[in-house]
Amino acid sequence: MSKVCQITGKSAMVGNNVSHSKRRTKRRFMVNLFKKKFFLEEEDRWITLTVSAAGLRNIDKNGIEKSLATAKEKGYYK
Repeated sequence: MSKVCQITGKSAMVGNNVSHSKRRTKRRFMVNLFKKKFFLEEEDRWITLTVSAAGLRNIDKNGIEKSLATAKEKGYYK
C-alpha cells in the first residue's frame, strides 16, 4: 500500500532534522492517513479508501460523490 491519499493526492515530503548545532540530516514528513469505508448511495455499495485528514474534511464539505469525481479527474483514484 502506497502512502498517498486517494482524494487529495498528498504524499510524504522530504525535509531536514535540524539539531541545536544546526547540523542537518534527512527525514520524511509522513501524511496523516486513515483507511475508511464510505457508502455510495448511487451504486448502493461500500468502498474503502485511504484518506488523509484533509481528504476527510474535503469529503465532509463536498460529499463523497463529488470528491471521488474530482479525484478521478485528477488521477488520484481509478
